[in-house]
Amino acid sequence: MRFKKAFATIGLMSVAALALSGCADGGPTDANGGGNSATVDMPWTVAENVTLEGSPTFDAMQKRDKVVIGVKEDQPNLGYYDNVTQERSGFDVDVARWIAASLGFKEDQIEYKAIASANREQAIVNGDVDYYVGTYSINDKRKKEIDFAGPYFVTGQGLLVKKGDQDYQSLDELEGKKVCSATGSTPIQNIKTNFPGIKTEEFDLYSACVDSLKNGQVDAVTTDQAILIGYAAQDPEKLMVTTGPLLTEEQYGIGLPKGDDALRSHINELLTDGGDIWKKIFEKDLGNSGITVDQPKVDAY
Repeated sequence: MRFKKAFATIGLMSVAALALSGCADGGPTDANGGGNSATVDMPWTVAENVTLEGSPTFDAMQKRDKVVIGVKEDQPNLGYYDNVTQERSGFDVDVARWIAASLGFKEDQIEYKAIASANREQAIVNGDVDYYVGTYSINDKRKKEIDFAGPYFVTGQGLLVKKGDQDYQSLDELEGKKVCSATGSTPIQNIKTNFPGIKTEEFDLYSACVDSLKNGQVDAVTTDQAILIGYAAQDPEKLMVTTGPLLTEEQYGIGLPKGDDALRSHINELLTDGGDIWKKIFEKDLGNSGITVDQPKVDAY
């Protein structure tokens, strides 16, 4: 099928950066009104006497003496909020905290706002958040309203399976099996359109798909591999992310107000020069999944 060949090419480009590896476990992060960052070994330091000429966003941060960051809070080990412990954790959250520290803001000067995916651009345009970090794919349509720093992570549609199901390395090998994803999502539509021999299951939440996988009701879960890595890191004894070709390529960026070139340049330089810190954050939050991903090259458009 032409679709499979075309997307396999993209997948090979994306998966080239993937290799099996065993790394350290994740830990909690702080939020305004929740979490205690004192237990976290931060691989960064808070900058002092920061100036960022020409950045109205940074000027607003300084005026209010805090930074407001848009995040997700339902993605384990990426952007997650524990209602019991009131702790925020995950790779995206730590990247957001690292950026805040580079701008001179301490943990008690950070406010997080959970913003739904559909409302992200508007929240940035309205000034409700200073920047957004949360599995936010860079694309030309969004660039009409906002700017992006990064990418800080490259991923694509992948597969999560029960550990030991090594035969399932691609959708081709799931013919006649049942695959789960979020209702109405692009991954589930890709399967319905291009792999009619695969049965599908849909839930509003990916966590419900993961529960069904553990219970044996479905054979695999599919969505952005970064999200799947988060679930695998949460339960590495039972779950694994396959290393077969990815179906798509998604570049995650930091969403910023349109035209704030000074802030975008600052974050791009931070990502470019901070490879060691990036690796430590990944190992802490996602390394337990058994997958490691190379830091992507920044696109300083």
